Amino acid sequence: MRTVLSVSLPEKIASELERLAKQTGRNKSDIVKDSLSAYLWEARLQGLRKKLEAKAKKVGVVSEEDALKAVS
Repeated sequence: MRTVLSVSLPEKIASELERLAKQTGRNKSDIVKDSLSAYLWEARLQGLRKKLEAKAKKVGVVSEEDALKAVS
């Protein structure tokens, strides 16, 4: 199932999107879908990182070196 979403963009972003679509031969919708997907993935990763950092600190893992020692 698909959902249609209407988005209002500032003129500068709309122009950049239009220019990128023409340069790459892709449609604007696909560019926005890929961009949103990447943003959501990054947001999930950041959330997971925060959760894991808190747990790691509780067990004394405070640096990358500590983490490498713990998994080696």
